[in-house]
Amino acid sequence: MSGVLGWDVGGVNTKAARVADARLVAARAVPYEIQRDPAALAPLLTQLAGDLDARPADAHAVTMTAELSQLFRTKREGVGFVLDAVAAAFPAACVRVWGVDARWRTPAEARREPLAVAAANWAATARLVGRLIPDCLLVDVGSTTTDVIPIVGGAPATTSRTDLDRLREGELVYTGAVRTPVEAIAPTVPVRGRAVAVSAEGFALTGDVHLWRGELEPADYSVPTPDGRPATRSFAGERLARVVCADREMLEDRDVSAIADAVWEAQTGRIGAAIERQRGRHPALSRAVVTGLGAFLAGAAATRSGLQVVHLADTLGSAARHAPAAAVALLFPS
Repeated sequence: MSGVLGWDVGGVNTKAARVADARLVAARAVPYEIQRDPAALAPLLTQLAGDLDARPADAHAVTMTAELSQLFRTKREGVGFVLDAVAAAFPAACVRVWGVDARWRTPAEARREPLAVAAANWAATARLVGRLIPDCLLVDVGSTTTDVIPIVGGAPATTSRTDLDRLREGELVYTGAVRTPVEAIAPTVPVRGRAVAVSAEGFALTGDVHLWRGELEPADYSVPTPDGRPATRSFAGERLARVVCADREMLEDRDVSAIADAVWEAQTGRIGAAIERQRGRHPALSRAVVTGLGAFLAGAAATRSGLQVVHLADTLGSAARHAPAAAVALLFPS
């Protein structure tokens, strides 16, 4: 039974989903920092395809964000690198690349128009969500970033085409559920009732906040920890204590919880501000479709904004965490 493999090739995670007979049958994501081992991408794609029980006749639908990696000097170079890896992994396959304009391109066409396919994964998720709920706000909180996309009449209601555009318009927020440094979110946190400035030393990530609070599991912590110690709640508490230049001999559990809660509030508030900005442009939207590893953040922010929350996981199951990969596979023309 041939089908479609959907790929979302990122700079720190690679995600894949397989569709057969118009049905999503499998999805998986693996941590992989392209900058650390570029040559491993093609073998990783081959391995993931095998893990998903891919068939030789399967088509490949590709989207990516890896082109932003510091490995590449330009996005053109990064797009070409990803497409080279796909070609090396699947030399005889039919490959098409998703664009922000909702057009499929051949690899040759994508190479000629790199900005049309660079970081286009959000547009795939938005198109898929638009088929389910034609008028809504998509809030996708991943490990690194958050997408806040208005969808009207089944299509993204935005003129943004690049990440630069989306940052300017507030549709892309650089805050995520795992990789964001704590000092990039909250300039101060409370310690025993008083505000304390945080240290800008990269001591803790949002993954530590959400691991401590119980919203993420250790397996969700898909990047190296700042101190190299395990991704456990106990060590997350140590990293959070260090944010205020303290340690666990100085701070009790309740003190660490106060730090984590303050960062959670600041992060949810930042996502909420982006939601309010889009609602100001599209006040008729009343529902938010939330997804991603940080769907719990998306749901909290949307609820605070008075939106009815719909979880994409109710439709896609666990593959909602890998929504762009699932989306390009499901959108691929039959």
